[in-house]
Amino acid sequence: MNLPLLPTISTFFIVLSAVLVAIGWVLISKKKVEAHKKTMLAAGISALTFFIIYMSRTIFIGNTAFGGPADMKIFYTVFLVFHIFLATSGGVFGLVSIYTGYKNNLVRHRKIGPITSIIWFFTAITGVIVYSLLYVVYQGGETTSVFKAILGF
Repeated sequence: MNLPLLPTISTFFIVLSAVLVAIGWVLISKKKVEAHKKTMLAAGISALTFFIIYMSRTIFIGNTAFGGPADMKIFYTVFLVFHIFLATSGGVFGLVSIYTGYKNNLVRHRKIGPITSIIWFFTAITGVIVYSLLYVVYQGGETTSVFKAILGF
């Protein structure tokens, strides 16, 4: 099996971010506040690393089209849109959670932190499924640069 380098690396970072969020959750339940802060910051950096790799690949190389059976494309597309919605809302919630924790706004942080974590777990899981459908279960379709798609070069 020949897996593509950048999508594999970026998927690793999103999974790592979810694992770190889970560890951070355990740490705060044990009242290990400083360890929780460091772990959650590392989770945020891991998610940011994913985002930078993903966006760089999207801009400079392009996105890979679904290469599976035509009758599955609609299901894949609906699932992908669901994943994108989760990732976008999870990213926004993540930024707010990190900010409120950093600013010591613990009332708000304690309200949205658990929600953020759950959204992020589903984001990571659905991200791995999208990756698997594009590169493991089926062979990826055409990859087209955003520049080529929009500007013709």
